[in-house]
Amino acid sequence: MPAIRVRHDWHYWFAGALVAFAVVAGIRLWPHAAFADWKPSSTAVYDDHGRLLRLTLAKDDRYRLWVPLDRVSPQLVEAVLLHEDRWYRWHPGFNPYGIARGAWVTYVRGGSPQGGSTITMQLARSLWQINTRTPAGKLRQIVRAVQLELFYSKRQILEAYLNDVPYGRNVEGAGAASLIYFAKSADHLSLPEALALAVIPQDPAQRIRARQTQINTALTTARNRLYARWLIRHPEDAAQRALFGLPLALRTLANMPFDAPHAVNQALAARNAWSGEDNEDAARLDTTINVDMQRTVERQISRYVNRFGSRGVRNAAAILVDTRDMSIKALVGSANFSDRSIDGQVNGTLARRSPGSTLKPFIYALGFDQGILHPQTVLRDVPTAFGPYAPENFDGHFLGPITATDALNRSRNVPAVWIAAQLKNPDLYQFLQSADVRRMASPQHYGLSLVLGGGEVTMQNLASLYAMLANDGLYEPLRLRATQPRTAPRRLLSAQASFMTMDMLRQHSRPDDASGAASSRVPVYWKTGTSWSFRDAWTAGVFGQYALVAWVGNFDNSSNASFVGIDAAAPLFFQIIDAMQAEHPVTQGERHAPRGLKRVQICLASGDLPNEWCPQKGWTWFIPGKSPIRVSTVHRPVVIDDATGKPACAPYADKRTHVEVFEFWPSDLQTVFARAGIPRRAVPQNNACHASGQIDGESRAFFRHCVAARMQYAPTEPSLRGLHSPQRQTRVLTRCTGLWTVRSSAASRHARRCFGSRRQPETMWFASSTIRVAMIRVR
Repeated sequence: MPAIRVRHDWHYWFAGALVAFAVVAGIRLWPHAAFADWKPSSTAVYDDHGRLLRLTLAKDDRYRLWVPLDRVSPQLVEAVLLHEDRWYRWHPGFNPYGIARGAWVTYVRGGSPQGGSTITMQLARSLWQINTRTPAGKLRQIVRAVQLELFYSKRQILEAYLNDVPYGRNVEGAGAASLIYFAKSADHLSLPEALALAVIPQDPAQRIRARQTQINTALTTARNRLYARWLIRHPEDAAQRALFGLPLALRTLANMPFDAPHAVNQALAARNAWSGEDNEDAARLDTTINVDMQRTVERQISRYVNRFGSRGVRNAAAILVDTRDMSIKALVGSANFSDRSIDGQVNGTLARRSPGSTLKPFIYALGFDQGILHPQTVLRDVPTAFGPYAPENFDGHFLGPITATDALNRSRNVPAVWIAAQLKNPDLYQFLQSADVRRMASPQHYGLSLVLGGGEVTMQNLASLYAMLANDGLYEPLRLRATQPRTAPRRLLSAQASFMTMDMLRQHSRPDDASGAASSRVPVYWKTGTSWSFRDAWTAGVFGQYALVAWVGNFDNSSNASFVGIDAAAPLFFQIIDAMQAEHPVTQGERHAPRGLKRVQICLASGDLPNEWCPQKGWTWFIPGKSPIRVSTVHRPVVIDDATGKPACAPYADKRTHVEVFEFWPSDLQTVFARAGIPRRAVPQNNACHASGQIDGESRAFFRHCVAARMQYAPTEPSLRGLHSPQRQTRVLTRCTGLWTVRSSAASRHARRCFGSRRQPETMWFASSTIRVAMIRVR
């Protein structure tokens, strides 16, 4: 019977053990809250090279940065176990010997209080905020420690302890401590640094003091004592003994980096909207900001505001974008983040403001794509009413006929509004919507004033638009987070229209007083803007691989007559470019004309294809099948009667006449010329006959070749004294025309008609706006 009972008891014990094991396994396998979720975490924000921009406070005003155990220095982990809990791998959450020893020293011997707490017990006290100064509190701490051991693995508990242990003041966790005190991540600590962090939690108030820049005596003594114990296990580290004799620098909380504050705030505010975020993302945020470029832009803005403060310039902002991947490299939202008088913490790059004329390049680009004009199209800068809207120019004057390139670079309003009035599918409003410009009113609200700054955009909108021009018309949104995936680019403009617009902006001369530095070594494609009532001064453009937007103004919308784009923002814009070229590599990247773009010859006075009377020709970019094409009609020949000085009446055979070329301008442009003081010869009139002065076919052919001969062989001479010889005149005329294969006597007669007689070489020249036209007497 006793043997049978023993055999049955063994089964009971085995069954009980199985049940206990199953219970423990069930408790361990049951899902439990992750330690990283128990307390809020700080966020370490880094630039594009892994340099710390800012370490934020957690929601409970602690610096606490969760770091996985495999990213903590193994030397720090081993030093913590050696110093705090040598039996951590073996005990069930509490160490009876340690507790008994602590009670003996504290209550029996009356020594310094010792709790005998294990790592697990210390974590339990922190997580449940237990008062362990009483026996009841100590018992509760032990129970919670056992609970942690049941719920979590040893590795999880150790990881949580290293991320929660106090390191002085409001710093908790090895990740935050290593970043704050030693300016490095927890996995890059040296042995002296790892041992110093291991001993700080035992007495953080004494071993870490405010404003200390080196470890103090208390911390040095404790660290070196631990190093002596460390050498017992690792005698090979005796070679580092000299390092422990050197002072160890500490960075204070006051000296923590606080770079790119507006960019960091924007990235942090948008972080919750990013998908796929996990605990590691919450503790680390990598941005596209380059801290060196950021400081360059900040420095130039600060100098500029200090220099022009006497003009009322107190605030400015700028954004720099790498057009190759649309990453924001520098973002300065105000002149001084800490200056409350200018609302310095406002991010000016996100403020919606009137852009002035900075949107005009996109009007021209849309016009190129819709076949309205080409870069040398002559537009009318004259008083014009578009229904009830009658725009005026900034200077209050009108220039008359002006090429599209000059109209853009001189920021003429009437030509831009005229182009905008011709746009269809898309117009400027639809174009801006497709470029992610949000919170716009209805198209009827703006009308045609949208092109002159009647709407509101942000600096970041402008930066993305100008980057789109540099990227051949392909639009992508800006990127501030380094891991943010790039979206598929959307085509808003053709590559041809983008290139032509950039080529026009490149011809915009840099203001002489922009900087005392040497002129830019790379082409700059730029445009200025001034908002209504002088509230905002803008300059936006592209240089090298970067798009840059600079703004000068006030956040309270107060106006200042000094806030003119070319005078206020352009100097700052070019100072930043000069500084960038001096301090950072800027690749020029020559821009080549895309396929489908041609160069055609045009008459400079009209911008159209030259007719036979056009005296001066040039070249322009042309999109076959899109760009407008027509023959110029500005220059026309008129047959003048020598006797009356008026256009001759046909037939001309029995009259002494000569032919002159006149510029035929519409009456409204003639009025503008008169107001501007630009001389223009009036076309003579003769009401005595119909179609007076029209040149016939024979005279037209002779005149064409005569002009060719004279302008090729004496294009700038006031007279032709070198061609008085009839024989030489005949040779010149025959050689120039290639068509005068007549007898010598006939050729001589034509030469005298073209060049004048030996005694009276009648050659007259008159000046137009850009050309010199020969007036040739035909006898």
